[in-house]
Amino acid sequence: MLSFLKSKPFLKDLLSENYVDIHSHLLPGIDDGAKTITETLELTKGFQEIGISQFITTPHIKHHIWDNSSQSISTNQKQAAIALEENGIKIPFQAAAEYFVDDWFEHHFKSEKLLTLKDNYVLIEISYISPPIQLHKILFDLRVAGYTPILAHPERYLYYHKNFKEYEKLKKTGCLFQLNLLAVVGYYGNEITQITEELLKRGMYNFVGSDVHHHTHIKEFYKKVKVRDITALKEVISNNQFFRF
Repeated sequence: MLSFLKSKPFLKDLLSENYVDIHSHLLPGIDDGAKTITETLELTKGFQEIGISQFITTPHIKHHIWDNSSQSISTNQKQAAIALEENGIKIPFQAAAEYFVDDWFEHHFKSEKLLTLKDNYVLIEISYISPPIQLHKILFDLRVAGYTPILAHPERYLYYHKNFKEYEKLKKTGCLFQLNLLAVVGYYGNEITQITEELLKRGMYNFVGSDVHHHTHIKEFYKKVKVRDITALKEVISNNQFFRF
């Protein structure tokens, strides 16, 4: 009866021993995440300290902004892995990508193989200003090409907040949802935390990710969770074991 008076847990304490993070920007000098290998080492240590057992880091691929390729990401990942080993940091990690959905992406996945989180699961993001006009067509074509799209941080697209039917449409197209864990501690503001709560309540999330870019993001894991449905949050976090390698 007095459960609502219980103190909320710290975010880091919700990460199980088997938690695999599937969204971060830890490779050095490749996007808006870690700038140097020193930052990569520090952030990876931070991952270990908050209880992340494995991670798949996902540098941006956005035409004319972050023109990364599968080859450049793979090369960077191998170099980072060597640096981690040389510094005694033992945490398994792989690299995929976070693809920005636009006209270039639509043509790219039809002619080039995408970097996936696992099997055919690919992490995507859309504009924060407005959704692509052909979004549902692109998602359909992406699935026809054999991929399962995972939409990063749906709670952060403000234009969907007043129309949950748009979220439902995305789910019906076969698009999975990845919650940014920072949203549950209020990092992006109260409105986004509230939308996160509603998406959790409706069971719309499939997976979670840290979306860590810098040490300030790591610090957020030492804050208390603000959402009420801790059970639902734990369940979504546990789903990430699917990506264990």
